[in-house]
Amino acid sequence: MSVEDLLSGVFRRINRRYDWHQLPLPAALLNLDALRVDLRRENLHDTFAAGGERPRAAGTLCPYRSPDGSGYDAADVDMGRSGTRFDRNSPLAMTYPDEERLLTPSPREVSRALLRRERFLPATTLNLLAAAWIQFQNHDWFSHGDNHKASPIEVPLAAGDDWHESPMRVRRTRTDPLAHTDGSAPPTFENTVTHWWDGSQIYGSTAARLRELRAFEDGKLIVEGGRLPDETAPGLSGIDLTGFGDNYWVGLSLLHHLFVLEHNAICDRLRRHYPSWDDQRLFDTARLVNAAVMAKIHTVEWTPALLNCASLRVGMAANWWGVAGRYIREHYGRISSSEMISGILGSATEHHGAPFSMTEEFVTCYRLHPLIRDDYPVRSWRTGELLDTLGFDAVQAAATRPAVDAYGLPNLLYSFGTCHPGAITLHNHPNALRDLARLSGERVDLGAVDVLRDRERGVPRYRDFRRMLRMKPVDVFGDLSPDAATVSLIREVYGGDLSAVDTMIGMYAEPKPKGFAIADTSFRIFILMASRRLKSDRFFTVDYRPEIYTPEGLEWVDRTGMAEVLCRHFPELAPALDGVANPFFPWNGTPRP
Repeated sequence: MSVEDLLSGVFRRINRRYDWHQLPLPAALLNLDALRVDLRRENLHDTFAAGGERPRAAGTLCPYRSPDGSGYDAADVDMGRSGTRFDRNSPLAMTYPDEERLLTPSPREVSRALLRRERFLPATTLNLLAAAWIQFQNHDWFSHGDNHKASPIEVPLAAGDDWHESPMRVRRTRTDPLAHTDGSAPPTFENTVTHWWDGSQIYGSTAARLRELRAFEDGKLIVEGGRLPDETAPGLSGIDLTGFGDNYWVGLSLLHHLFVLEHNAICDRLRRHYPSWDDQRLFDTARLVNAAVMAKIHTVEWTPALLNCASLRVGMAANWWGVAGRYIREHYGRISSSEMISGILGSATEHHGAPFSMTEEFVTCYRLHPLIRDDYPVRSWRTGELLDTLGFDAVQAAATRPAVDAYGLPNLLYSFGTCHPGAITLHNHPNALRDLARLSGERVDLGAVDVLRDRERGVPRYRDFRRMLRMKPVDVFGDLSPDAATVSLIREVYGGDLSAVDTMIGMYAEPKPKGFAIADTSFRIFILMASRRLKSDRFFTVDYRPEIYTPEGLEWVDRTGMAEVLCRHFPELAPALDGVANPFFPWNGTPRP
């Protein structure tokens, strides 16, 4: 029996009585590692067996990150490519949509009764950049593409519902364009962006899109007068020209600007050291470095801000630098082949029995819309003075660039740094998103859509979701929440059927570990997928080395965090960040609830 098997067995028994976060720090860290081992073994399920996808073929490795995500693995060159399927964390037998209960209970009534924001509940340990950041990263990892206009799902409305049409019509998820050869397989869906952690939200997921974004000089992306250009596609004026512009708003614009400017700054550094390099080599190397900077920020800054406890601070640092620590890693490099000792970066690539991809359950767990506010205070970075308070419609879609024009990037960044996002809980879904007008002209209740998407895509409901993760069972409604009023309302909405409670609702209701902004249930998927995004990617494993990144590129990653990115491009923000332990915590200033 291996040490991993032994630890897994020990902690399975311990976890029958105590959750990992109830244990002392050393035991909690060992427990988290044992959970990750179990999840890697039990919760990676390949949808390829449904048939229809092109045969998996060996091929030539791309020397740098490719536009469409192909060429990362010599044994399967299409692994992670845009246009390939989402896989599953649930066993495939659990992923058939329950068509009979697709509208039971009504997703609109779930939204009205359990999601509607009655008063703003702030996440007081975070700033609003944390909310924008996760959407920015999600756009790098997954998209189901444009939904079908034909044959929408029709959701009947209750008496007195003031929705603008009856029934509510919700466009169906775009179906997998590759027909199954196994007709008995559960439905599958296509990821229209690359699955890799490659910055595709900035660079795009096709060669054609990337060409539109590049300056073709010194490796740089197009920036005009310190700003990204306006989107050129018909009907999309008002958002930035960038790699992925869906659901665009000021929060995304801030981050897209920051990391396009960061890419160009990396190009300047590389060009000084390698004056003979051509535009393509400068671009390719700068993209590698920029993607690694974003991955580092997410791993060692954003995640410990969202999951603010000692176990996660230590654990996420170990993912990046290993338990040997940052100093050893940055001064002496890897001292062991073990990812535990020296971190994932530079370790051996490993897919743990299933080709790398994003999963439908991962999408479910990163659906964090309560983070979004309904109102947006705009403050002066110079004085902290309140300049304006905007509604969401004034900072999203076609209003995005006008808002940036009106207030400027420094003021908006300062404003996001000094106000709070919403807490991820019931009764805190932004009302602006529950009646959202999209650029396409579609009007949606995103709360209802969020509920419906999980049902439509065959994501197990909450009780089964926890069961497939081998978590403590939810046997009675009282197991959902310690709050009696919440339990009573959920029971009423779901007609007394505990098995019908949607996963998102259960996760919003459940008590969170101390310091956590998300539920422990969603955290289990995080444990698995956070390290997998690094461990499966050769540019974070065997090719995370100076021969690929250059010594200067690796040094850039080592020395850069979110504060460095902010202050490199907007040095006037340095006083607001002075002494702030984490750039996703509230900055110095006057936070507003």
